Amino acid sequence: MPGGGLFGVGVPPSQPVWLLYIKIAVLVLSLVIMGISGYVLSLTNGGAASLDMFAAIFSLLVYGAAGALELWSPNNLFRVGGLVCYPLSIIFWLSAWAWSASQSSAWMSLNGWWKAGTIGGCLGACAGIGALIWILAIVHLFFFIRACLSDSGAAAGVGQAELGQVKPEGQSQQYQQPYPAQQPYPAQQPYPAQDPYAPQQYPQQYPQQYPQQQTSPYPTQ
Repeated sequence: MPGGGLFGVGVPPSQPVWLLYIKIAVLVLSLVIMGISGYVLSLTNGGAASLDMFAAIFSLLVYGAAGALELWSPNNLFRVGGLVCYPLSIIFWLSAWAWSASQSSAWMSLNGWWKAGTIGGCLGACAGIGALIWILAIVHLFFFIRACLSDSGAAAGVGQAELGQVKPEGQSQQYQQPYPAQQPYPAQQPYPAQDPYAPQQYPQQYPQQYPQQQTSPYPTQ
């Protein structure tokens, strides 16, 4: 059925290899966000830094688990899990970097207050890195869905072949080729019927004639 590959199991065969590198980039940038937001949380009571921390932890779990399954157990990857978790990660990062950018401008306006510039700069860094992660997550989701949809067509073809709905190519060509017309055999001449009771004719044998001996006129001694 159309879209059947979205609910399959296993890494899509047509998935680009570089999607794994996008996962690695998301993991590394998430670790950076965790460090920066953790420092901001140590100076403030929460705010956008807490959402940055949550989005980073969520991405580490989702993309880390997906990358580990692709490397060591590709046949056990449930695609529907990615279809649920990847869009959620995109939504979290969109909210996180937008809120961080808003609070960064607010803290920078309080420059001169105790570490307001430092907090604003850290939130600005979280907003920029979070926006980059958000773009990478969108690209990853697009090509992941594309690979799943392309795999659904191949899976449908295999299913129809198993049900006997699709004939092999070699077999269809075999039946399409016309057979050469057979030439008629020449009619056999009937043999004359033999009467089993007819007397058999054998060749007539004539007695062999020997030449007559001539008598000599002279008396024999």
